[in-house]
Amino acid sequence: MSKKKFNPQDWSSPTPPQSLNSLNSLQPLNSLQPLNSLTPSLPLSSREAIETITQSIESTATDIAPAYPDWRNLGFALADAMGENGRQYYHRLSRFYPKYIPTETDKQYNNCLNAHGHGITIKTLYHLAKQAGIDIAKSPNLKNGDLVKSAIPPLQNGEGEGGEEFPTFPETIYPRLPDFIQQITQYANSREDADLLLLGSLVVTSACFPNICGIYGGVTVYPNLFLFVSAQASAGKGRLSLCRRLVEPIHRQLRQLNKLELEEYKRKQIEYSINKKNPDIEPPEEPPLRVLFIPANSSATAVFQILNENNGVGLMFETEGDTLAQTFKTEHGNYSDGFRKAFHHEKISYLRRKDREYITLETPKLSALLSGTPKQVQSLIPDAENGLFSRFMFYCMNLRLQWIDVFACNNSESLDQRFNRFGEDFFNFYQSVKQYENISFSLSNSQQKTFNQYFEQIQQQYWELLGNEYIGTIRRLGLITFRIAMILSTLRLMESPNLNSLNPLNSLSPHLTCSDPDFQISMEILKVLLQHAAHVFKQLPQTQSATIQNPNPKMALFQALPNQFNRRKYIEVAAQLQIPGSTAEKQIARFLNAGLITRQNHGNYMRNDVKIL
Repeated sequence: MSKKKFNPQDWSSPTPPQSLNSLNSLQPLNSLQPLNSLTPSLPLSSREAIETITQSIESTATDIAPAYPDWRNLGFALADAMGENGRQYYHRLSRFYPKYIPTETDKQYNNCLNAHGHGITIKTLYHLAKQAGIDIAKSPNLKNGDLVKSAIPPLQNGEGEGGEEFPTFPETIYPRLPDFIQQITQYANSREDADLLLLGSLVVTSACFPNICGIYGGVTVYPNLFLFVSAQASAGKGRLSLCRRLVEPIHRQLRQLNKLELEEYKRKQIEYSINKKNPDIEPPEEPPLRVLFIPANSSATAVFQILNENNGVGLMFETEGDTLAQTFKTEHGNYSDGFRKAFHHEKISYLRRKDREYITLETPKLSALLSGTPKQVQSLIPDAENGLFSRFMFYCMNLRLQWIDVFACNNSESLDQRFNRFGEDFFNFYQSVKQYENISFSLSNSQQKTFNQYFEQIQQQYWELLGNEYIGTIRRLGLITFRIAMILSTLRLMESPNLNSLNPLNSLSPHLTCSDPDFQISMEILKVLLQHAAHVFKQLPQTQSATIQNPNPKMALFQALPNQFNRRKYIEVAAQLQIPGSTAEKQIARFLNAGLITRQNHGNYMRNDVKIL
């Protein structure tokens, strides 16, 4: 864990705030705070928690940070919470590393003390300990604390339409991404732009791995993702077009192959017309239309036929979401049901009128990337009951009043050219992956346990606040998270000099197990997507059963509660919302059960940091 050189200035924040030119190397501050100003006052209960966890780790001689990024972040966590007082804990927790060197550990901790702006808190220690199998529930102040009190993450920075603040992905995930994605996102000009390049890259590449699959819910699933980016005009969603370049070489190869097959078909047609009286000569078959990109303004039959002719594989990429919405409104263009089925790879049947042929598309593997304004979302998905909503990832962009230097890349190579090069790199990788008949993917047993526990908790929490209609979104976001982990794990193979390392037996059906970093990144992405989806959900027309004056009294009560309150206060808040006291008492009990609030002592409560936009 000490092999990598660490520069504390790489983790400093610019003053004043500037554009994010590289997520891997932030602008340094002109001066660092003195060490004595970095020693925070930590509550006794928190110090006891850290001591108890440390003793538990020592009793099992567990190395909770075998990888350098984890070891570095552990230093950040202790420095943030305890300042100089955390040094002894850093040594106590580092010494189980086989190559532990006290002087290097001291040097590393000095760097962590001098760095700031990293956003890493003591929760990282709790996370690393829990990940290593340490029972942190025995620690004081953690029984209902940081890791279990609320699975819904706090809101991060940004501002969208109407004053809402849209969260962005944690900056700490970017240095841990596969190298290919890191190279792409380093060209981001803002936090939102980095998120767009990350999500866009995941979606377009998800359409290119039809031979990679995993078992989820007892059925075989593939990596395919649906994404809708919602933003006001000129917010920057047009940058998604750069992601299209990542897979255009694959599309060009398919079109070139189709061109050659069509030329051969025309040659055989001429030959047949000349010799059609010969009974031994059969008419040639028209070659399939080979493409990767499927136009959104196609008829339903055309879309299904293109998928069928490409073994079920296709990518719909439209930067104007109303193109698809308008197509759905036409007589022959509404394939919304096909979209919903394709998300789960369910069979799609259609009739080719030309040949009166009934065709069944066995395993559609469709990916989709759309963008548009918030109104275009509602045009595509008319209400919250529409099943298409829960199948999409949503990302709502913040509109920032900041002028981006339009000449920043004014050099010998444009962004288009750079992303074309990325596309060539991905094409070479795509060709290597194609050699395998099938690659199976799975989470480790510990990851499966964490996954199930987390989704069980957030399902209960969001059900309490948003009701039955949002449950489908939670459950499908589980599948989406699994798919994101699958894509990250696959892209991680680009760093391997030999894809045969997938399986020591060098078979045509190797197995790929998700690494812990890729699993953690997937879960961090999910936590942000949850909030974006909740925001879009609340903007959509609700069902007739919802009342007009107070469509969600549970949500209203929860959001009106102060951070700390007692019984008299919540009864008072409920009365203001015209909620009976007996109903409020029952709801407080449900909030407790769901982990939305914590009982501090008899009659006194704390509202956990739950954010739903």
